[in-house]
Amino acid sequence: MTDAGKKNSVTVTDNKNGKTYDFPIMEGSTGPDVVDIRKFYADTGMFTYDPGFTSTGSCESKITYIDGDKGVLLHRGYPIEDLAENCDFMEVAYLLLKGELPNAQQKEKFEYDITHHTMVHEQLTKFYSGFRRDAHPMAVMCGVVGALSAFYHDSTDINDPRHRMVASYRLIAKMPTIAAWAYKYSVGQPFIYPRNDLRYAEDFLHLMFATPCEKYEVNPVLSRAMDRILILHADHEQNASTSTVRLAGSSGANPFACIAAGIASLWGPAHGGANEAVLKMLTEIGDKKNIPEYVKRAKDKDDPFRLMGFGHRVYKNYDPRAKIMAKTCHEVLAELGMGNEPLLEVAMELEKIALEDEYFVEKKLYPNVDFYSGIIFRAMGIPVSMFTCLFALARTTGWIAQWNEMIEDPAQKIGRPRQLYTGHTTREFVPMHKRG
Repeated sequence: MTDAGKKNSVTVTDNKNGKTYDFPIMEGSTGPDVVDIRKFYADTGMFTYDPGFTSTGSCESKITYIDGDKGVLLHRGYPIEDLAENCDFMEVAYLLLKGELPNAQQKEKFEYDITHHTMVHEQLTKFYSGFRRDAHPMAVMCGVVGALSAFYHDSTDINDPRHRMVASYRLIAKMPTIAAWAYKYSVGQPFIYPRNDLRYAEDFLHLMFATPCEKYEVNPVLSRAMDRILILHADHEQNASTSTVRLAGSSGANPFACIAAGIASLWGPAHGGANEAVLKMLTEIGDKKNIPEYVKRAKDKDDPFRLMGFGHRVYKNYDPRAKIMAKTCHEVLAELGMGNEPLLEVAMELEKIALEDEYFVEKKLYPNVDFYSGIIFRAMGIPVSMFTCLFALARTTGWIAQWNEMIEDPAQKIGRPRQLYTGHTTREFVPMHKRG
């Protein structure tokens, strides 16, 4: 390799055999460069070792960019703050899927197409009845979304662009119905059908809380809050569930199966269940007067208690979504007259202390998006068991955008991580009568 070529490469020296290897550096439009190690095994005979993939770029993407040190989140180049303040969820969904913000005509058609896919096959109502009444709504969602491929055979050919588009629209459109019906089934209420005259967030609240015996009016403040929540959770780069969707999709699995896999990954308490953990923590603290004791415990590394909803795996600065969610949280509490509710008082006092306490500021343990979303959901009357379902509802758009991008990427191969094997080497087989 020439000296000029080496300037755009990383040289690895194997001290064991004295050999050196050069690997090219790839530059993105922003963010850190990456070292292309696709030929690392072929050249060196070794694998790289990166548990949790904390230093591994698994794909090339144009959808979402995060700078955790600076607290930046961009969708297709647009700051999340601008999108959350100026757009509704359908605009952001269009942006994620198609790469540009829609004009008025494009948005109207997109909303029409999504709205007219919100119904689900009537036989799916029988599918719900096969679950126990106390089944977790996420278990129901996993099953129902995975079963969609059995009902919509006309949109499972991943090599057909029209099939992919129809499947994408169906998943985004039907997820509010599927999620709300999981809730209705758990509380023994009749299913409510979607309404084409309501916007996306409005219709979800209607599906959740309307009953046949009385008219339900959607509160515009709550509807706007739900819209923001959906926007803030729509995509977040290559997180665990998104990576799961891409990995499942890399095998050629149909889109409904891939999204069901994403839902299953999201269900984990370290991922989508974090806002549920926040409410459990607030319940444990119980009263504002107990906060100093629990803050002291949180600072003690030998104490198992941890403050949930603070800090983030990626963000080493204030989570940009949290600022918008905090504003939305206060708007919802004011609208519902719940500012004096004990649990919410604990949350607000804890937020204040965490933002001022030297220990938390020094370690950059700022309140994250999960801290506020759980409080908003509780104020709205959404049960804890549904929190992760709402996350899945919002994230479906991001999953679909990422899945489509992966399918259209000619460089994408089936995902197949390697391992560092530390088990037995080859052993001689021992017949059973000779085993001790």
